[in-house]
Amino acid sequence: MAGEFAPSERPAGPDCTDRAAYGAASSLDQYITKQYLLAEEDYPADACPNRYYSTAKIDNWQVTTAMTGALTTMNIPSAAITCTSVLASGNITAASFSANSKAFNIPHPSPDKEGKRLWHGCLEGPEYAVYVRGRVTNKKEILLPPYWKDLVDWTTITVSLTPIGSHQSVIVKRFDEEKVYLQSNGGMPIDCFYHVYAERTDVPRLEIEQDA
Repeated sequence: MAGEFAPSERPAGPDCTDRAAYGAASSLDQYITKQYLLAEEDYPADACPNRYYSTAKIDNWQVTTAMTGALTTMNIPSAAITCTSVLASGNITAASFSANSKAFNIPHPSPDKEGKRLWHGCLEGPEYAVYVRGRVTNKKEILLPPYWKDLVDWTTITVSLTPIGSHQSVIVKRFDEEKVYLQSNGGMPIDCFYHVYAERTDVPRLEIEQDA
């Protein structure tokens, strides 16, 4: 019937719908203000329940003192982070990492160096490679780690040998995915240190010169 009042289906009481924020962005550099809250026992029973931000978004974020908490995931596609110093403890895992210089920094292991720290710089090279080192005594083979056949390009293997005690004229006779075969002058017993290097295949080959 024309002109007849039709009541709304909205239930009595306040509208407590959880709506997304809207409006224009503020350009002021300011702290996030805290809402004044009544004590829980004084909060009106018929009012909308208080809400806290469990998921939030912000355009620019400045932390002036500290950031704490149990962070489990941080998904940042790309970012430029500038800081004077970062001190991290625990394990940090990354798919790729680069820096102008890399080092380890630990409490000094010598008892008479209490209060000191020990620094070592990382050796750099034009490839992603791994190495194994050790000593061969009275053997003619260097056994490579079993996983190397799935980790490295065995054709990139290089070997350095250092005879111990006498000039044995030790040479690398041949090598494959599993072993390095040695030969000495006159078949004399072999006693030498070794370093074996090889380039990894589980990551893309390093592009040495790149655009700035």
